[in-house]
Amino acid sequence: MSNPGFRIKKSFNRPDPQLVKQFAGIPVANIGDNMNRINCMNSRVRPMNSAPLLGCAFTVKVRAGDNLLFHKAIDLAQPGDVVIIDAQNEQSYAVFGELMIMWLRRRGITGTVVDGCIRDYDAISQMKDISIYATGITPNGPLKEGGGEVNFPIMCGGLVVNPGDIIVGDSDGIVVINPADAPDVLKKAQAQNAKEAQAMKDIENLAWSREWVDKALKDKGCEFIE
Repeated sequence: MSNPGFRIKKSFNRPDPQLVKQFAGIPVANIGDNMNRINCMNSRVRPMNSAPLLGCAFTVKVRAGDNLLFHKAIDLAQPGDVVIIDAQNEQSYAVFGELMIMWLRRRGITGTVVDGCIRDYDAISQMKDISIYATGITPNGPLKEGGGEVNFPIMCGGLVVNPGDIIVGDSDGIVVINPADAPDVLKKAQAQNAKEAQAMKDIENLAWSREWVDKALKDKGCEFIE
């Protein structure tokens, strides 16, 4: 019998790990630019430490203020996964703290993103080998009454996230990539990286072309007054 709102899917298709690894080191901004600038999570989801984020989305939806389904998720997630949690941006209760992240880290999970709060910020902020993003910090712990879903589509940071999506995060924020789009997005983002590297050299040499600025303004009908 189907039980929407309280169910767990144990398996899903994960993208090729070699494809995922190729996004390492590419700025989220460059990836997002090549996805028409609509696939980055909004600014309320922000980094809680400095560890870069890269992996495969393992999705969790919890009832606001509850983390029972997240407890099960941390036992099911696999090395290389990023646990993405829809907590409806609840600001009164933390979904997790240091102990749960230590367990995830020990099991090879690369990071956790929660549209909601964490606690134990001092410890989490110093972790260098697991990446944590959240919308806030509160000392209040969660309830464990249940309700929620594991490995179904969720909303996080204003985006729909599906199990198996490729997740990339840095200090600017997070981008979500459908694996079917990933090869083309990767090529475009790599090309933009190369273009920006050349632009940096041109800036240093005072040779950065600015002709396109006036052309764009004229094409859009801007009036120039002497």
